[in-house]
Amino acid sequence: MELKIILSVIIVSFGAFFLLIGSIGLIRLPDFYSRAHATGKSDTLGIMLVITGLIIFEGFTINSAKLVIMIIFVALTNPTATNALTRAAFRFRLRPWFKKDQKINVREREK
Repeated sequence: MELKIILSVIIVSFGAFFLLIGSIGLIRLPDFYSRAHATGKSDTLGIMLVITGLIIFEGFTINSAKLVIMIIFVALTNPTATNALTRAAFRFRLRPWFKKDQKINVREREK
């Protein structure tokens, strides 16, 4: 196999790994803020790695130039959207989760 194909498969696999980690974080983490942090960071990196792998696979064509524009768009909009969502949640007084909240909930269940 060509080096280009092997490199693109490796990079796309790393991107899929980060997307999977972000999905697991979305399910496992306790509150909105930590979920937004996990998905915002890992999804941005995962999507950018997948698109980079596609650029390497495609070579230097007009399609790869369009993919570069997509990377720029994702790099600018995804963190901005995550920040806007978390600021809106904070303004609507969505309370973050703290470790002491877990202790209180366990005591209430025991009653």
